[in-house]
Amino acid sequence: MNLKKQNFVILLIIVFLLGGAAAMGGVALVENGIAGGTVKVSKKEYSYYQQLDERYSKLNQLYDQVTESFYKKPSEEDLATGMYKGLVAGLGDPYSAYMTEEEYQSWSDSTLGEFDGIGVTFSTNNDGQYVVINTIPDTPAEKAGLKAGDLLLAVDGKTYETMETFSAAMKGKAGTKVTVTYERDGKQKDVTMKRATIVNVTVDSKMLEDQIGYIQISSFEEHTAEDFTTALEQMEKKKVKGLVIDLRGNGGGLVDSGLEIADQLMGKGTVTYLEDQKGEKQYLKSDAKYTELSYVLLVDENTASTSEILAAAVKDNTDNPLVGTTTFGKGIVQSSGELKDGSALKITTMQYFSPKGNVINGKGVKPDYTVKNSKDGKEDTQLEKAIELLK
Repeated sequence: MNLKKQNFVILLIIVFLLGGAAAMGGVALVENGIAGGTVKVSKKEYSYYQQLDERYSKLNQLYDQVTESFYKKPSEEDLATGMYKGLVAGLGDPYSAYMTEEEYQSWSDSTLGEFDGIGVTFSTNNDGQYVVINTIPDTPAEKAGLKAGDLLLAVDGKTYETMETFSAAMKGKAGTKVTVTYERDGKQKDVTMKRATIVNVTVDSKMLEDQIGYIQISSFEEHTAEDFTTALEQMEKKKVKGLVIDLRGNGGGLVDSGLEIADQLMGKGTVTYLEDQKGEKQYLKSDAKYTELSYVLLVDENTASTSEILAAAVKDNTDNPLVGTTTFGKGIVQSSGELKDGSALKITTMQYFSPKGNVINGKGVKPDYTVKNSKDGKEDTQLEKAIELLK
């Protein structure tokens, strides 16, 4: 006989009181606390319910106290969402999160390259603060003056504990207003923007001086690898002398997209390897086909996640140099899965390493040529160095 949810707590209590009687192979439980209706529980089922009692009895006590003592009638749905979010928050990992159906849809839409919002990419720093990685060109965030390195503090006066809820708060219907509080150089400022439909073109290319090509990748999304391939083929047809690939300010995105691009930039070998909590390793390889163009990779302190996989692969497997500053240092991978009710879990499942086994998380990838740009932004000395190396 199946045990219904509403009978669950009573059954747990009875199981606990009966104790060692389960050793005989089964226990007779009183259904709904009324003698006469019984169900046989196997030793395996008994162990399962005992485990649940040990794990969740305190939670059930708290739930009863909260619902009975709070000065207003609480929403059971909100309490349940809070429990789910709290469980994942207990990991202490800013990149893992339980997402409601609405939050999951918003997060999924952003990976497709089109959504309604302000057009800012952000991550967390070592202190757990939300830091701007970049702003998408010609979006409300860029027009309002937000810049890489700004700390995001609040949306419409409210703070949020996870990146997903903070991101969802900034998004909304195009044309609606949102106020973001941020900090720069120790000073806080509020800026009000009108949300817009953001179409994020992640690959941009052009010709530079002396027949040198330039491809910028701003993030890794669904069509990024395809767009990069098109741009690369155009550069090959133009027979450029060399190519600058700009990953500065690239906060990452879809790992598969980065792996496809790495496959085009290096020969046969290991792009990266991942390791889980059990120490099991998974090696991701590239094939033998790759571009014959000489290229330089531009990176900076806001080059993060998937873009660091690409940078580390190029550094360990090729003679093509990296120019700029040490990258952000986010060397972990998240997996996401949708639950039956439309909500989802995004959780950090593995740490990735460079092909030669160098740790990326918390350390970043150090360029072959360390070059800093001036703070006023008037001169791009990093790009100038890349061009110099290709001449």
